Amino acid sequence: MKRAMPATSRMIGAGLLLLGLIAAMRPAVLARSEAGLWEISGRPGAGRARICVANPMILAQIEHRSGNCSRQVLRDAPASAEITYTCPGGGFGTTTIEQITPRSLRIETQGISGDAPFHYVIQARRLGNC
Repeated sequence: MKRAMPATSRMIGAGLLLLGLIAAMRPAVLARSEAGLWEISGRPGAGRARICVANPMILAQIEHRSGNCSRQVLRDAPASAEITYTCPGGGFGTTTIEQITPRSLRIETQGISGDAPFHYVIQARRLGNC
């Protein structure tokens, strides 16, 4: 007689599958980037900022980094990617990320934030662990 899998095991299995799908959606340029302390420069009015990044995919939505946004990879090449995202409340953007070195990225982003347009190019450099 076949024994049914406990509900907890099914939930854990589903969670692991979801994590695998999320990881598979990460573009190559960000898959090679590591979580940690990143220095962001070039953002208008912000000077140099240091942020702790748990998931490098958040760099694709730097204007909306605290938002729970849905993302779609439009182009995925070994050293660059283009990602579009939409956030609850009407914010959205399109970001192009280019790898300069394994620890340095060029990020061009544009969209709408707080009912106003934005467009800028920033440099992101990984400094180490948080």
